[in-house]
Amino acid sequence: MPAAHSPPTVLRLRSPKGLTLTLMDEGATWLSCEVPLPDGSCREVLLGCATPQAYARQTAYLGATIGRYANRIAQARIAHDGRAWSLVPNPGSRHQLHGGPQGFHRRRWTIAEASDSVACFTLESPDGDQGYPGQLQARVCYQLLGDHGIEMDCEARVSAPSPVCLTNHAYFNLDAVHADVRSHRLQIAAEHYLPVDADLIPLGALAPVQGRGFDFRQPKTLAKDWMRDAQQRHGAGYDHAFLLDRDCAGLRSPAAVLRAADASLSLRVYSTLPALQLYAGQFLAGIESRDGTPYPPCAGVALEPQFLPDSPNHPEWPQPSSWLMPGDTYRHTIRYEFVVG
Repeated sequence: MPAAHSPPTVLRLRSPKGLTLTLMDEGATWLSCEVPLPDGSCREVLLGCATPQAYARQTAYLGATIGRYANRIAQARIAHDGRAWSLVPNPGSRHQLHGGPQGFHRRRWTIAEASDSVACFTLESPDGDQGYPGQLQARVCYQLLGDHGIEMDCEARVSAPSPVCLTNHAYFNLDAVHADVRSHRLQIAAEHYLPVDADLIPLGALAPVQGRGFDFRQPKTLAKDWMRDAQQRHGAGYDHAFLLDRDCAGLRSPAAVLRAADASLSLRVYSTLPALQLYAGQFLAGIESRDGTPYPPCAGVALEPQFLPDSPNHPEWPQPSSWLMPGDTYRHTIRYEFVVG
């Protein structure tokens, strides 16, 4: 089900203090985020393409809403209650990534609500879409909060049991001049991460971060332990999921805090979802930027709240089930809070 060919519709949200969020209906995609600074300037903190149409040419999911299931499904196969389904794998892979080649990032969402502070999108996914069972109705709302906050509220309902995991694939770079994002300092509220194989498929058991390059419990630069751990070599850096501390689920404490190299701007990410995927953008080389030139590797970092990858096939993991049942409603929130200075 490819995206529509008509030009995408672009929406702009603006807070009283000048935080500006730009979105489009194709992929319910976050195109731009400009944060006002004390000197009266605004800083672009999001990677993006030159035009809305250019997003169809890139493969990095820049700013897109991801679904029906974010991250990887091993062997493009899910099983539940004695039944199994074969999903559509991504090109050149045995596995499915981010809902398949025609996932929600490739769909023209319906604009259900639009104002200066809110943009809501809806999408209907039919039974069998990318191999998933049951019809799904999704609603995603982006809302400005206060002077420097953005909240993404996600809802979904299904007609048959189906795994659901919706997130946004924004890439952030908080520096005034977008240099290598590995100079940013990052903190993640997680005591465990998920080791993966060479295909970035989970090996099975969670592992403690302590004593490894995956320990972000205290702030450190992404460069500090780059390629220190053999696990990082599978992803040529960081492309791993972390099981978040339980306090994060109630939005009481941030799942992650990212700080610009010059300490002029920070981003706090909150979420009700149980895990966070850290991807440091090492495969961004060649993706078209806003000025038409290609991005270099590690031009931005993705901090993606979600369920652990391949969760539909791992009910033993210590997190809520990723399977949504008919009659229930999937409700999750991701909150982005920018802090100046």
